Amino acid sequence: MEHVRDLRQLPKAHLHLHFTGSMRPATLLELADKYGVHLPDALTGGEPPSLRATDERGWFRFQRLYDIARSCLRSPEDIRRLVREAAEEDVRDGSGWLEIQVDPTSYAPRLGGLIPALEIILDAVGAASRETGLGMRVVVAANRMKHPLDARTLARLAVRYADRGVVGFGLSNDERRGMARDFDRAFAIAREGGLLAAPHGGELTGPASVRDCLDDLGARRIGHGVRAAEDPRLLRRLAEKGVTCEVCPASNVALGVYEKPDQVPLRTLYDAGVPMALGADDPLLFGSRLAEQYEMARVHHGFSDEELAELARQSVRASAAPEDVREKLLAGVDDWLAAGPGA
Repeated sequence: MEHVRDLRQLPKAHLHLHFTGSMRPATLLELADKYGVHLPDALTGGEPPSLRATDERGWFRFQRLYDIARSCLRSPEDIRRLVREAAEEDVRDGSGWLEIQVDPTSYAPRLGGLIPALEIILDAVGAASRETGLGMRVVVAANRMKHPLDARTLARLAVRYADRGVVGFGLSNDERRGMARDFDRAFAIAREGGLLAAPHGGELTGPASVRDCLDDLGARRIGHGVRAAEDPRLLRRLAEKGVTCEVCPASNVALGVYEKPDQVPLRTLYDAGVPMALGADDPLLFGSRLAEQYEMARVHHGFSDEELAELARQSVRASAAPEDVREKLLAGVDDWLAAGPGA
């Protein structure tokens, strides 16, 4: 059998991981039992649920499963456990830096309000980082299903906590709902406050949603962005501007954006010079974590170890990690390559 380099040993940054979606399945079962929450069979079967979100009904089912899982997070200790375990999983997969994405308004009712919720999350991130050695920060994400004024409130809050661990501002949920330009003021507030703009786009809708993120929201990273592969001119623009696409291959297939792993346009984006940061998105629902996204690139797209190393470098360069952390991770990538297969 041919020896290959262990992708779990490849240093990398993880830039697309949602908060509740990072939960271990076993933890969900324990918390549901603790709080008497009835979980649907899709969350208890031991296998990732069958999902498809290419129509609104499918997206509603996906969102419903996510909401049920989130309802099991009810105390500061639950939050600390989730964050600690997410950090442990990332360390196991070779991540040296994690930016976890969260909409604190979703947790505020059970945690004493919006500000206490964000503070509990940030305290948990700080504790998990100290305990595991993983660099961790937070991307606060607005929900495009809610009013743009809510997004402005969140943007101001995110900026207020920029010195406590918030590094970016995102926009999530069904990109088919709500125009990006409706949220332009929220993103202006975030950018003016020094936060990185990282909205979702180019997953459930086509290249136009990526252009909207660039033109209306000043995006420096795009959550997903894979549909940009359908527009060569847009690919050139992303490459020239160095805008990173946070590509989540397993998620794309699970939600029906692409039917098979080899249809996810990793090679198209890579060959066009578009920076990428592979991410796991929602491991709880999609069944795979960070290292498996790199394995998909290797197995289904023929990425060589040198190319996989470059993907890892791109993830680090696109992160908000301090310069010393970046240098350490980039040196680690070089060491991984130098060690050779089977080392």
